[in-house]
Amino acid sequence: MSADLSSPAHRITITYCTQCQWLLRAAWMAQELLSTFSTELSASEVCLRPRSGGIFQVEVDGELVWDRKRDGGFPDIKTLKQKVRDRVNPERDLGHIDAASTRHDDPAP
Repeated sequence: MSADLSSPAHRITITYCTQCQWLLRAAWMAQELLSTFSTELSASEVCLRPRSGGIFQVEVDGELVWDRKRDGGFPDIKTLKQKVRDRVNPERDLGHIDAASTRHDDPAP
């Protein structure tokens, strides 16, 4: 299967702490992003970057979208997908993820 060369290439980097054994968490998040954004990331890459010192960061095209220390823990996958979507395809509807946000914000009848 060839990549769609008309879509811009994006780079998602997940930097994780090997001392904290966060490889599985990073790999799972990478898999979720690749599954959700298969079209947008077809000409792109998702990179897992091992480091130490308690780091867990997610960057999209060099822009830090999540930092465990700054943002107070790990992102839930819904939040992470929304942050990535906002950078790679802001017009995209994430279906049930966005609908759940809308329902949650709507006042009860």
